[in-house]
Amino acid sequence: EREMMLIKVKAATMDQRDDVKRLSDIFRGHIIDVTASTYTIELTGAGSKLDSFIEALSEHKILETVRSGVSGIARGEKCLQLN
Repeated sequence: EREMMLIKVKAATMDQRDDVKRLSDIFRGHIIDVTASTYTIELTGAGSKLDSFIEALSEHKILETVRSGVSGIARGEKCLQLN
């Protein structure tokens, strides 16, 4: 199971930008949009990972968050089934 999140964070100063970039790298996120005062980050993984990323950003102002919800598929020869 995985989930995808897009999150827009205020990053107006160099210190904020460096910190958000560092956290994005640690969580293997991708900065997909940059403006003079914001970063938009794409992050994929387990819901707990996304929750942890949001918590790690607690010092920063989160402007917008969008989450896909859980998506999953069985690995290998197995198939997901509803009983």
